[in-house]
Formats: sequence, C-alpha cells, structure tokens
Amino acid sequence: MLSGSGDAQEWEEVAAWRRHLHERPELQYDTHETAAFVAARLAEFGCDSVETGIGRTGVVAVVEGRRGTGRTVALRADMDALPIEEETGLAHASRHPGRMHACGHDGHMAMLLGAARRLARARDFAGRIAFVFQPAEEGGAGAKAMLDDGLVPRFGIEEFYGMHNMPGLEVGGFATCPGPIMASTDEFSVTIRGRGGHAAIPQLAIDPVLTGAALVQAMQQIVSRSADPLDALVVSVTKFHAGSAHNVIPETAELGGTVRTLEEATRRLAERRIREIAAGVAAAYGAEACVIYNRNYPVTRNDAAKARFCAGVAERVAGEAGVDPNVRPLMGGEDFSYMLEARPGAFVFLGNGASASLHHPRYDFNDAAIPYGIAYWQALAAEALGVDSAPLRVA
Repeated sequence: MLSGSGDAQEWEEVAAWRRHLHERPELQYDTHETAAFVAARLAEFGCDSVETGIGRTGVVAVVEGRRGTGRTVALRADMDALPIEEETGLAHASRHPGRMHACGHDGHMAMLLGAARRLARARDFAGRIAFVFQPAEEGGAGAKAMLDDGLVPRFGIEEFYGMHNMPGLEVGGFATCPGPIMASTDEFSVTIRGRGGHAAIPQLAIDPVLTGAALVQAMQQIVSRSADPLDALVVSVTKFHAGSAHNVIPETAELGGTVRTLEEATRRLAERRIREIAAGVAAAYGAEACVIYNRNYPVTRNDAAKARFCAGVAERVAGEAGVDPNVRPLMGGEDFSYMLEARPGAFVFLGNGASASLHHPRYDFNDAAIPYGIAYWQALAAEALGVDSAPLRVA
C-alpha cells in the first residue's frame, strides 16, 4: 500500500476495471466498447469535459485545477490489444478468440483512470490536465491520428507524458533516460524479379531465390560495415517468400523486414544502403529489385530536462534506489514518439515483475503495479503544475 495515498479497496476497484478491460480486448481503431467504458468512468469522476471520437476512437478528458490558470499537461494511455490467442488460463482471460491484451494497455488505462479520479477530486493544482486515451498504438499510429485531429491546439497541450509497463523490472521500479528511449520502426519490402524456368536446367533461368539469399546476407553488412559501430542499428529480414513447386524456379521472390535505429542520420543511412545493395545484388545476378521502404514510428525521444523531471517524480514514489534515470534504450518502438515530436515530454517504464514478456500469449499485466502507476501520475501532475506535496512512498 502507498503511505497516505489510498487503500486496498481503491486498488482492488482499479484492478477490477483492468480485468474488465482485459476480458474485452479490441484491436487498433476498433476500440468502441473500450472507449465507451473509459469515457463513462471519466464522466463519473466529474471531469470538466470528456470528448470522444478524437483520432477516430480516442478519448480526452480535461480536469481544471482549483488554484487558477497555468500550463496544460497531457497524460497518455494506450487502449488497443493484439491479435494473439491468449494462453493464460486466468479467470479474467480474453472472451474474444484471437485477441488479447498482451502488452498491458489494460493496465495503462486502469492506472490513468485511477489517477484521473484522484486528480478530479482534489484539483489541488494550477492549470489543466488532459487525460489522453489513445487507440491503435499497435501498428496503427493512433497517436498521429489524434494529433492530426487537432489534439494539441484543441486542448492547448504544452507537454506530453507517457508510461509503459516493463516485464523484468521489479514491481514498483521505474526507468527512463534523456534522449532516445525507444527506436524507430521502419519496414521494407523487396520484390526480386528474375526469369522462371525448370529447376533441372537453371542455366536458362535467372533465379530470384538465389538472388534473394545473397541479398539477405549482403544486408547484414549495413550494420557491420556501413554504420558507425557506436550507433544502434538493427536490420532484420523477417519474411522470404518464393516459389510453390520443388521443380520450378519461380519468376519472383519477395522478402521484407524491419529497420530499428535511435538516430535520424542512421535511419537515413539504412534506407539508402538497403536500396543500393538491393539494386547492386540484383544486377550482379541478372535480376531486378524493387524496394518499398516505409517510415513507420519515429524514434521515441525524451526531452532531457523532462526525463530528469520524471525520474525525480518517480523517486517520490519508489525512492532513489527504485529508479533508473539512465536506462539503456530499447529497440522496440512506440507511437508516443509522435506526441514527443509535437511537444516536449518524456516516457517512462514501470516494473511489471517477473511476468511473461510483452506480446506473449501468457503475458498478463501485474495488478500489484497499479498503486505505483497511479501515485506516479498523481505526483507528476502535482509537480508539473506547481503544487508541492509529501512523498508518495510505498509503506
């Protein structure tokens, strides 16, 4: 329990919200039932406004402080689930086959709802808090959709803050860092066109399978020989499709994969080299290569000052020993990156303990983390909007 910050009954109620949401996972922008549940709770709390349909199915609630005007800060939680068949066997497991909250967005929503209820009751701050519940984080760029729908000017947002649970980090622990904390998530596809023929007379064909195999190998030198060894870069070929018969050399082969970087210059380098290497390898084998390169989520880059601020807030909740202010960045991606491009802010990790990994069919958000997440949001709002309060430490 958190000293002076709540009781077991409160945490259990928030956990019940979390389990309710876990049972009813929805994908990408199809979060209508989820958004309705969130909006209903926010209205019950007495928020000054609750608006739905932002970025298709996003929800934003605003709470005004009773200490006068000031800045508007946004606290964000993601809402969507994943197309994974759940294997937890829990009483609150997904009721929808092929869908589950395998990334903890159910917990993110529940914690932000718990914080919204507390802050709407107390209002002991100057300024405004925008509680942002975002759809389609899992590949749908819901953050960008909300921004494109006027999120920043519509609510006057000046700073963005986000949080994600982290398996392997102890419950009650926090981690963040200045600068890049998560990678960009670009995707590429290459279509190799050769000349099909009989597998027994390969000299009359141009083999796109052989060309593709050489291309997969050649792409690995981008990391080892083109990029600065001190720059983080991943180039992974994850798909290779060609042919349908044992005795036929196919006309085409298709491969694809992902590029992860922490710096824009490295991102540009990787794209350029993929195009150059694909063209060169294909030409060497007498084939042709067509590259489609999609820039997906950008680097999630914390404002340095805001990251230090968030680390200080987390210390009020977990103590200095419970916070890593310089965690190593992850090469996973987050569309909260779009919000950090729009306004300064920071992203933090919250410990989920020794759970299954994210995106695993046996993953479940750890309800023991709920008090820490709520206390963090409460402390962040208090400090960001000019109210000094006692530490919210775990008893």
